[in-house]
Amino acid sequence: MDNLSILVAFTAGLLSFLSPCVFPLLPAYIATLTGSTVSDKVNVNKKLVFTRSISFILGFSIIFVLLGVSASFIGQMFMENRNIVEKISGLLIIIFGLQMVGLLQLKFLMREKRIHMQSKRAGAGPSFLIGMAFAFGWSPCVGVVLSSILLLAASHETVSSGVILLSVYSLGLGIPFLMVSILVTYSLKVVRNINSILPKLSVVNGWILIGLGLLLFTGQFQRISAWLATFTYFG
Repeated sequence: MDNLSILVAFTAGLLSFLSPCVFPLLPAYIATLTGSTVSDKVNVNKKLVFTRSISFILGFSIIFVLLGVSASFIGQMFMENRNIVEKISGLLIIIFGLQMVGLLQLKFLMREKRIHMQSKRAGAGPSFLIGMAFAFGWSPCVGVVLSSILLLAASHETVSSGVILLSVYSLGLGIPFLMVSILVTYSLKVVRNINSILPKLSVVNGWILIGLGLLLFTGQFQRISAWLATFTYFG
């Protein structure tokens, strides 16, 4: 497992968190998980937010890791044709990036799969289940970036690579989720400020995916990974 792939996976988690279909809904997530109300902040005990958020994060992390295992297992079956796998993966990631930038409008990538979350306090167990439901595809914003990481996992040689990549992806999504969930118990200002730049972030995210796809398609991703590995601070 190379450090560049790990960095890409963590960044992808951050991109998913900052997607227009996840970040603006964060106060609603927290209110549902804790049974609280929303005014100028989420009115709830901070310890309760922490425990419910952890359960939610563990829920989606388990599903993401299982998806990573599946992607890596499928990728292993095609390792004899690794170059073809990388080119196909790269091409698909480019298509996902073009979709996010707005240069493509493929309807099947725009379908939403939303879950209905109850308004009363979810509890630790239900919060875990809601997190699992979230992982199965809340919206195409998450699905496009997640699919790119699954394709990256499929291009690696071992199943453990899929576990690592999707665990890191989950950290990239979960750490800011936990941090902002605590912040919104003080004020919703941070959500409002970031909401104003989300459309621009979506375009930036799309170009990042296009760049990743091009690197995979041309075979430069592995070369860059090998070059970075020569530096001592990359282990």
